[in-house]
Amino acid sequence: MLETVNLFKEVPPHYLTELEKLSSTRKYPKNTILVTEGDESNHLYIIRQGTVSVYLSDNEGRQVILNYMQEGEYFGELSLMDGKVRSASVMTVAPCELTVISRSSFQELLNNNHDFSLVMNRELTRRVRELTESVRDLALLDVYGRVSHTLEKLADDKQQIHNPKVTHQDIANMVGSSREMVSRIMKQLIIGEYIEQHSGCIELKKKLPRNW
Repeated sequence: MLETVNLFKEVPPHYLTELEKLSSTRKYPKNTILVTEGDESNHLYIIRQGTVSVYLSDNEGRQVILNYMQEGEYFGELSLMDGKVRSASVMTVAPCELTVISRSSFQELLNNNHDFSLVMNRELTRRVRELTESVRDLALLDVYGRVSHTLEKLADDKQQIHNPKVTHQDIANMVGSSREMVSRIMKQLIIGEYIEQHSGCIELKKKLPRNW
């Protein structure tokens, strides 16, 4: 399974075999908090089944959803590399099965295998570039642009967003806007036949316009 994960796509097979031996598989029910922002870091998590949300929260309980992650994606890799506390919280939004690799096992492979370290550095650089792009969107795009970009990012190969079906409030939390504003934008996209909202998913019917 590890060979299908972006983090390990360029890793030679014998390292993957070692990682498989060092990993364990765990199952978690829906609404389980896996990682809390500010906690000490101990594990890398790889999603085998299910969906998680990655979010930030403040002392008043307000949340900003950074992303939804599904099968084949991973989280916890930055803290494994630098030993710092968790930078965000993660919660299951559906029953999940995860592969878990401890920080000590991961660091042992990094310290003893130079080529493995190089591959990890390349992948982490890619993740930082993705984060930079997200910050750019928040800074430079208007609300419609941020909603459009978020819908496209969440859509799968069939241009559907599901597991879970995100609500207007979820999208508002992701783009830093009000639910009312997001609802108005979504209504206009439906009227323009750019998207359809079904009981179990949101479907993108055609390429969303760059501006509204």
